[in-house]
Amino acid sequence: MRRSLLILAAAAATLAASNASAEPRGLAAAFGNTVKALYPDGRYQWLWIRADGDWEAVGRRGLWSSGHWSSKDDNKVCLRQSKPFPVPFFKYCTKFPKDGGIGVVWSSHDMNGEPIRVTVVPGIQRPPAGQVAAR
Repeated sequence: MRRSLLILAAAAATLAASNASAEPRGLAAAFGNTVKALYPDGRYQWLWIRADGDWEAVGRRGLWSSGHWSSKDDNKVCLRQSKPFPVPFFKYCTKFPKDGGIGVVWSSHDMNGEPIRVTVVPGIQRPPAGQVAAR
């Protein structure tokens, strides 16, 4: 009986450890990491999505923006801008693969319909200093 309990406890500990170290998937993979969008001209947009519903971004032209996000249909994220100026009647929604994680690359379009390649990279990566305008 004691041996069975030890085996059961060891199995439970192993399962808990594997779940604890499992990489987050979907939008949760973006929290604490950087979402980078590569444009056809070779420039990037950097986006940081926080679990509290806020986001910040530096566009490919080096301009900062921020606002609030929401999720839609389990595989889309919608961004509503509040800075540098609020855009009350517009939100940009794009797919965010629910099985995606760090390193996964997918195709999408920006708010103007331009094609982009999107990926989540580990950690908070900032654009090079010379490419960012003052806030």
